[in-house]
Amino acid sequence: MPHTSLPLSGKVALVTGGSRGIGAAIVRRLAHDGADIAFSYAASRKKAEQLVQELEALGRRAVSIKADQAVPSEVVALVGQARSQLGRLDILVNSAGVFVTGLVDDPNADLAAFERQLDVNVKGVAAAVRAAVPLLTDGGRIISIGTTGADRIPFAGAADYIATKAAVAAYTRGWARDLGPRNITVNLIQPGAINTDMNPQDGPSAETLKGLAALGRYGRPEDIAAAVAFLAGPDAGYITGATLNVDGGQSA
Repeated sequence: MPHTSLPLSGKVALVTGGSRGIGAAIVRRLAHDGADIAFSYAASRKKAEQLVQELEALGRRAVSIKADQAVPSEVVALVGQARSQLGRLDILVNSAGVFVTGLVDDPNADLAAFERQLDVNVKGVAAAVRAAVPLLTDGGRIISIGTTGADRIPFAGAADYIATKAAVAAYTRGWARDLGPRNITVNLIQPGAINTDMNPQDGPSAETLKGLAALGRYGRPEDIAAAVAFLAGPDAGYITGATLNVDGGQSA
């Protein structure tokens, strides 16, 4: 039986890239707030299965689906499976992403990696939204994860990555206009330095990144998940086309 006191009770969310890091924190938070969850993973099958068990122990319906975010047909299949297995779709969170850096004048740059980054971070998000829109309930929510670098580039070599996230920021504003008549909100969260396996708070760049934040420290994946939960919840119904920086004041 649904817990009617929870803000997302009766809702179904799909989170791309939900098996680890920020994505897994989002999955857990939405489930704690009452949502049933589908999430995708690229390679972490064991982590995905463990997370499904954790959600089911909460009393939620949960399903993990393997999908390569760089392959549009797999993204379309992911969205369709989420809807068919859980019966509806109310919330889409675009969390899957890759991070590839390199200077524009580097003769040894891995151009294939940059192309894949574009496929995952931009084309994969667009494919997910296009597939989800016909299935989303009116009043649904679309939330994407970007980066504060789209507003202020803190170091050299990040242009390709940041360009992909800036594209999603522009898409967010445009999609908010497109979907406003259906009362579907579309918003973007831009994290700063968040303590994950890819960017640990004790890593080689940690002191520099801490110094950029007004709070002088890294954030936690749960900080991003809390912002997602707010935008997915009933109190955010009049917020759309917005960008929310969750960065400890890095962009201040």
